[in-house]
Amino acid sequence: MDWGTLIAAVSGGTLAMAGTVLADHLRHRHEQDRGLGERRRAVYLDFIAAAEGCHAKLRALRPDAEPEVLAREARAALADSGIYEARERLFIDASAASASAGQAMFEQLRRLQRTVGEGARPESAAYHDAYHAYIGSVWAYRVAVRGELDGKALGPGEFGWQRWDGRDRCELCGASA
Repeated sequence: MDWGTLIAAVSGGTLAMAGTVLADHLRHRHEQDRGLGERRRAVYLDFIAAAEGCHAKLRALRPDAEPEVLAREARAALADSGIYEARERLFIDASAASASAGQAMFEQLRRLQRTVGEGARPESAAYHDAYHAYIGSVWAYRVAVRGELDGKALGPGEFGWQRWDGRDRCELCGASA
């Protein structure tokens, strides 16, 4: 028996098997990464859509309603928007940077919700302070998510703006920005 032939055949078979296993592992890992990216994209969109739903409900509230009614409706706008559930999914699937930006956005939305619930009118300084902080955090979240998903930078200048928070475009705040 020629031992060289046997060793060559066993070595070749081992290398072929190892290559097949490695290729399968890499393919499976790529599919998992692609699935995670798609899942994250859906979570990011759900979160910002829930926040926008809450924001729209807050804008629709009448600041001249009874204080107790207004406060209750403002809390309901937050609860009914689905933001709490979307935030939990964000914490589970998001990268640390996107989850952090999402939490900052949520905190600013809560601040806006409390401001509206306290009866601040849209033309008041208190409303604008909360509103512009919220809008700035929305854009910070978008920038974080975009940076994660496609790595392309985005700045306010892309839209001809000076700031993300909108104070430079606000008729009431523009002069003080």
